[in-house]
Amino acid sequence: MPDAATAPFPWTDVWGQDAAVEILRGAASDPASLSHAWLITGPPGSGRSTLAYAFAAALIARDPGDEATMRQVLARTHPDVTALRTDKVIITIAEARALVERSYFSPSAGRYRVIVVEDADRMVERTSNVLLKALEEPPERTVWILCAPSEADLLPTIRSRVRSLRLREPDVDDVARLIAHRTGVDDATAEQAARHAQRHIGMAQRLATDEAARRRRDTTLRAVLRVRGVGDAVTVAGEIVQAATEDAKALTVERDAAERAALLRAVGLAEGQAVPQALRTQFSALEDDQKKRATRSLRDGIDRVLTDLQSLFRDVVMLQYGRGDELINRELTDDLRALAAAWDVPRTLRVLDHLAETRESLERNVAPTLALESLLVTVTSGRTP
Repeated sequence: MPDAATAPFPWTDVWGQDAAVEILRGAASDPASLSHAWLITGPPGSGRSTLAYAFAAALIARDPGDEATMRQVLARTHPDVTALRTDKVIITIAEARALVERSYFSPSAGRYRVIVVEDADRMVERTSNVLLKALEEPPERTVWILCAPSEADLLPTIRSRVRSLRLREPDVDDVARLIAHRTGVDDATAEQAARHAQRHIGMAQRLATDEAARRRRDTTLRAVLRVRGVGDAVTVAGEIVQAATEDAKALTVERDAAERAALLRAVGLAEGQAVPQALRTQFSALEDDQKKRATRSLRDGIDRVLTDLQSLFRDVVMLQYGRGDELINRELTDDLRALAAAWDVPRTLRVLDHLAETRESLERNVAPTLALESLLVTVTSGRTP
């Protein structure tokens, strides 16, 4: 992994993706090899967005020494970069249309206009279709960069119009070194965070710097290991959803308040003053967006719990096959060995299958508590309800 301190700007923050950086640096410097639309895929935490903006900075800057322009792009403030990152469940058609409209503007200051879609996997089919023509026949100096976990997350019609670039999944040691470098935590904390986050850089950074998050993860896993019956399953499922709800609120409440205060200032109202009828539509739209963001945040929080549980039962399978040297949750080795001895492999695999089904159920808007109760009943009984 290259040393971030010596990597050429603007690729400084891209870690462990040497091959991808080489391809994109070449494309940015050679118009003959530049595709008009790119799809950067890789597992969560692999650095898709970081790489996308570094590429955008290299494309927009007039020359490799134009660091001022590059920093403006990386800060998402340059007029020639348009970025879409949604906190809601899906990207709306209106948002997609706004991107398409923007893509037809000529660059105002840089070499190219760049459109970055960080969450391209959150487009439903109708929304994806809005982008098709723009991806098929873009203006000469517009470049699209889409980011998604995998090619399968996008429609075939989208995939056929882009050049795909798959990122490698970083090693635990790579992520640990990055986290230690960024945060200054000790090596042991960084290694544990990288391992527990399963190499997801953003989550590893949070675990390394947030003791409450580390404690919450440990409490949840130990609670699931103690489930012995339906009553326990109901109780623990409720506790998980409550913890995820509180976590989601902590992440969104400050931002929600700041957005409301900004809107009040923009329309000349003081906090607590009655909102005139003519302005209520604006405030209703803001509240609607915030509710959608809260829903997404809660769903993401529960999905992180499911990812942690997946690592737990993955460890059990590893022990059942005699691979105790590759455990993610080493701190729970004694409990995991006891479970591996008590269960047979088919039972563990049924739990892992139900974990995948639970994740799919949540994407279909099944009530989180019911989905988790069903999962934990399988944990305690070995049978799918």
